[in-house]
Amino acid sequence: MGEVFAGRYELADPIGRGGTGAVWRAWDHRRRRYVAAKVLRQSDAHALLRFVREQALRIDHPHVLAPASWAADDDKVLFTMDLVTGGSLVHLVGDYGPLPPAFVCTLLDQLLSGLSAVHAEGVVHRDIKPANVLLEATGTGRPRLRLSDFGIAMRFGEPRLTETHLVVGTPGYLAPEQMMGAEPDFPADLFAVGLVALYLLEGAKPDVGALVRYFAELGTPGPPKGVPEPLWQVVATLLQPDPRARFRTATGARKALAAAAELLPEPGPDDELIEIFDQLGPLPEGFGPDGPLRTAPGLRTAPGPRATARPGDAPVPPSLAASPWPGTASVPSWTDAPRQPPAPPRIPGTGGPDTGSFPLPPPAPAPSAPSHAAHPLSPGSHEPRPPSTAPAPVPVPAPPPPPWQPADAPTASYTARDPRAPLPAPRDSRRRSHAAARRPGPPAKVTVPLLLLALACYAVGFWALAQL
Repeated sequence: MGEVFAGRYELADPIGRGGTGAVWRAWDHRRRRYVAAKVLRQSDAHALLRFVREQALRIDHPHVLAPASWAADDDKVLFTMDLVTGGSLVHLVGDYGPLPPAFVCTLLDQLLSGLSAVHAEGVVHRDIKPANVLLEATGTGRPRLRLSDFGIAMRFGEPRLTETHLVVGTPGYLAPEQMMGAEPDFPADLFAVGLVALYLLEGAKPDVGALVRYFAELGTPGPPKGVPEPLWQVVATLLQPDPRARFRTATGARKALAAAAELLPEPGPDDELIEIFDQLGPLPEGFGPDGPLRTAPGLRTAPGPRATARPGDAPVPPSLAASPWPGTASVPSWTDAPRQPPAPPRIPGTGGPDTGSFPLPPPAPAPSAPSHAAHPLSPGSHEPRPPSTAPAPVPVPAPPPPPWQPADAPTASYTARDPRAPLPAPRDSRRRSHAAARRPGPPAKVTVPLLLLALACYAVGFWALAQL
């Protein structure tokens, strides 16, 4: 059994760690399912304000992994999300190298679909990268992608939490205008989508500096080896250094991608299938598919079936639609280093260690265009490896207690009363009517920290606005 948080979430095992907290696999005793719980590790005002921003996002979309609920217990806070077990795009590329163009089109279509829903809410993600794009463990069926980690996301026009000379994001996936200190905007997210597409097609992280220089000096290059021309035209438009030359919206990019996908060849029967595995591994000791095998002490449970494993029970696997995908190999070209080995499991909301803020470099003079430049599409030096709360019981009148026993002696909710002892009688009818009319709510140990947290966030917000 694990630690019980806020009387509802029982932490099973840690599955990820980021800059602001740790992510746990946890059992939700109210909804009776496993969730991913991000527990805030720091308690300073800046981290709390970012936490409040992230947990406030409520975007309901099949390709977006946003916070679903949150809770506070004493000095700790957490929010929960769906548990996604298939790892990230980093695991997929680490397993298969460059992915087939048709498979990449499917992933990009889902990513742009989720991003269009995020932008429709007025939110700029600011940290789109392969490690923040998660996958359901669908095996050889059709992949299902989830855009995650809104730790540094912000609504368009909202005050920034960093100083003006700092850039927040992941180096290597920042748009040129972000490096110049521009305000976060939607085209910067589309540039990052283009880099993710190139990563999937090449099997390695692109060299953004060489890419931007080539576009600025020599224009749009030809497609890399193994990338069909229609698909490359869409990716190249996403990668334009000038944000005005990119697609105006994620929906527009998705429409162009759909037209390009129709021109790609159909997958053959002998092509290798892409399989997405479960990256989390087995449950820890004391936990089963139906939850904890024993009830943790101090857990307030509602009437109903207990979260115990029953003999003969087995998890029902999701129905998967078989969808063959070709397996191809191409020589990576837009890279400046060999492919790295697969990274450890990446879990939603962990905000990898490469995400952060760093100072802007001093502006450099624009170089003059050389007479001839090295083409960035030259082959690389490596080969890729092919509760609902139960209704309060109505007090039953009983004989008055003995003189030595107070009539209103408090009893913890998890303490059993001696069945031979008489029930305490209410003081008067007024107290009974008041208790019956009072609506259920959270205990004081939860309410007080929440109020203090809200006051701290308001104070920091007013202070930030005063600095503008």
